[in-house]
Amino acid sequence: MMILHTMLRVGDMTRSIDFYTKVLGMNLLRTTERPDQKYTLAFVGYGNGNADGQAEIELTFNHGIHEYELGTAYGHIAIAVPDVFSSCEKIKAAGGLITREAGPVKGGTTMIAFVVDPDGYKIELIQR
Repeated sequence: MMILHTMLRVGDMTRSIDFYTKVLGMNLLRTTERPDQKYTLAFVGYGNGNADGQAEIELTFNHGIHEYELGTAYGHIAIAVPDVFSSCEKIKAAGGLITREAGPVKGGTTMIAFVVDPDGYKIELIQR
């Protein structure tokens, strides 16, 4: 078994694709437009996504809905990075918002940081 994707509802598809591709360096893998059902999908991920054994993120824009309440159950998506400090600098330079600067996790030595996407979803960067 393998995790295929995580779906996130987004308020602006172009803004979200730009964030995941230009700020986090993912690739736009494929899109689907369903005008009769009033939604648009875009799949983003690293490399070729599922074809490379990588999980993907499915961005879903429901036509006419531009904002969501994230709720209290959602935590974050985690992404492994080779150097969390340089990753944060690149993200900031690309216009991304770092909400927790790079540094050790409380009570440990693993280096982490947090960034937030345009819809408020948290993404943890973990140095590997």
